[in-house]
Amino acid sequence: MLHFRYSSLIDAPVEVVWNFHERQDILQLLTPPWQPVEVVRREGGLNIGAISEFNIYLGPIPLRWVARHTEFEKYRLFTDEQTEGPMESWTHRHQFSEEDGKTRLTDSIAYQMPGSPISETLMGWFVEERLRDMFRYRHEVTQRECRG
Repeated sequence: MLHFRYSSLIDAPVEVVWNFHERQDILQLLTPPWQPVEVVRREGGLNIGAISEFNIYLGPIPLRWVARHTEFEKYRLFTDEQTEGPMESWTHRHQFSEEDGKTRLTDSIAYQMPGSPISETLMGWFVEERLRDMFRYRHEVTQRECRG
């Protein structure tokens, strides 16, 4: 199993950053323009049992990804887990904490690639770099949208 973590300080109160994540169009806003992703549905907000479904395109081939929210503490955290998708397993925890009137936003992912441990040894570095690019973008958008 591999682990990824990305954290940054967002110049806005926790409630503002949390409310931004509750937006119906959040998946579209946080998807980097270089990632070919189609949002199919989003139901239930951030609550336990909420569903997000999207297609990730590898060239012309769509990979279906479905995630269900399994943990929820308003203004503190929510967690989604892949129920269908390209990874063997995927658990993504989004954490929000107050830090001097700002928000420490931390994304932590525990995942297992198909064919691991061989695939993780050969391709883990590549997935790590793609995740770093994606979350850098997501946190920049969050900063821009939530500031003042």
